[in-house]
Amino acid sequence: MSITTNRSSDGSELNIHIKGRFDFSSHQAFRDAYEGSGGAGVHYVIDMAETTYLDSSALGMLLLLRDFAGGDRANIDITNCSSDVRKILTISNFEQLFNIVA
Repeated sequence: MSITTNRSSDGSELNIHIKGRFDFSSHQAFRDAYEGSGGAGVHYVIDMAETTYLDSSALGMLLLLRDFAGGDRANIDITNCSSDVRKILTISNFEQLFNIVA
């Protein structure tokens, strides 16, 4: 598992790339990836192109990011999900909380 970030030059967008398993062992790295980003007003893009597994703790971490980013006003895209990851997000009704992009 690895988590890397890229910030836009103006600081308005933060891309978080998750590679491998996204589970409780990723908690601190995921939190570190966004905590210094400024919170509300930032556009977050969670790139799951290389995410192979997602569990309930990962869903909880995404909810923590949503709260940090402004709750209902959060601007978060989850992108490049495999069919298995997308299925988990759909079953969990995360399409109502996040913008899930194919």
